[in-house]
Amino acid sequence: MSDVPPRNGRPGLFGRRVPEPPRPPAQPLGPDPVEVPIGLRVATAYGWRFLILAGVVGVIVWLVIEFKLLVIPIFVATLLTALVYPFFSWMVRHRVPRTLAVVVSVLGTIAVVVGLVWLVVWQIGEQAAEVRARAAESIAGLRGFLVESQLVTPTQLDGMLTGTIDLVQEQADLLLNGALAVGSTLGHFATGFLVALFVLLCFLFDGAGIWRWTVRLFPRAARPAADAAARNGWATLINYARTQIIVATIDAVGIGLGAFFLGVPLAIPIAVLVFLGAFVPFVGAIVTGALAVVIALVYNGLWIGVAMLVVVLLVQQIESHILQPLLMGSAVKVHPLAVVLVVAGGSMAGGIPGALFAVPVAAFVNVVAVTLSSGSWRTGTLVQGDLIWSTVPKNLRRGESLQRREELE
Repeated sequence: MSDVPPRNGRPGLFGRRVPEPPRPPAQPLGPDPVEVPIGLRVATAYGWRFLILAGVVGVIVWLVIEFKLLVIPIFVATLLTALVYPFFSWMVRHRVPRTLAVVVSVLGTIAVVVGLVWLVVWQIGEQAAEVRARAAESIAGLRGFLVESQLVTPTQLDGMLTGTIDLVQEQADLLLNGALAVGSTLGHFATGFLVALFVLLCFLFDGAGIWRWTVRLFPRAARPAADAAARNGWATLINYARTQIIVATIDAVGIGLGAFFLGVPLAIPIAVLVFLGAFVPFVGAIVTGALAVVIALVYNGLWIGVAMLVVVLLVQQIESHILQPLLMGSAVKVHPLAVVLVVAGGSMAGGIPGALFAVPVAAFVNVVAVTLSSGSWRTGTLVQGDLIWSTVPKNLRRGESLQRREELE
């Protein structure tokens, strides 16, 4: 062993080692002069993520509004596919050729729509003159009642009538421009109808192939989760459409028959409006039911109007508390506040189409989010308690798992 001491220090000019100066002892770090509370740090972490998420949602909504002439027909075709899919899949399972099943489903849907439109136009043409005359009589009676009760004077009534006429005349240019734009609106409607019909045919003919191609757009590791989440969302959309068509049929038949037996005019248009309005949960039933009551009040008087209100309330109570649970089991597990807020937001963003598609889109997105966040895509189960819309159709002959598998096929 050598006793040569270690050569510490840095080399000097002639190879000698120059000892390094001693380092000062490390001083403990003092407190941070600007200490951010943990609550504020957590809030800002959530805040910037929320801003990014809100920006993404805003861009998506803007794109939907900008391309509404294309997006709305696709949404219509998707909802129609969900409506006819149970009948279509039943035919395919019973060995009906796929092409024939598609033709029957599409032609049946078109026939139902054309038949309802023809009935509405026919009854409006038959009863329009009588309804106008009776409405004029009701307005004259209301005028006489107001004058006799001295609530308003004839001069005040004439002034209000004159103001109404002036308002209509002031808006004549706007009405004329709207009339001139009817051609463009009809052109957009025809284009949207053709696009929706084409998309519907593609979904029924090769929906599985389209979805397999779509799944390939995701990264390979994310494909199983995306596939399971979308299939759960599609099953929920089918159940939503099935629930709503049963609700719409019950409400339309009940209120339409009530209007017919009470002698309220335009019973068929009322029933069709109730049927269409039922596809906007809660809000649509209230609006169309109120319209039926107003027509009864104007045409038939106070007592028939009250009777029509009783019919509307009775039909909705029987549908929601007796028939729907009997036909659908525990069909609708949804909080009314969530639906009303979603419908209101959809109507503000997209008008009537926004109100129509708001709930199914929200239900689909909610199911996809729950499937991904809960990790249930690995097991195939779904956390039902976290869904804003959950339908469990009642099936007396088959188990729940079998029915779910059929819906996902």
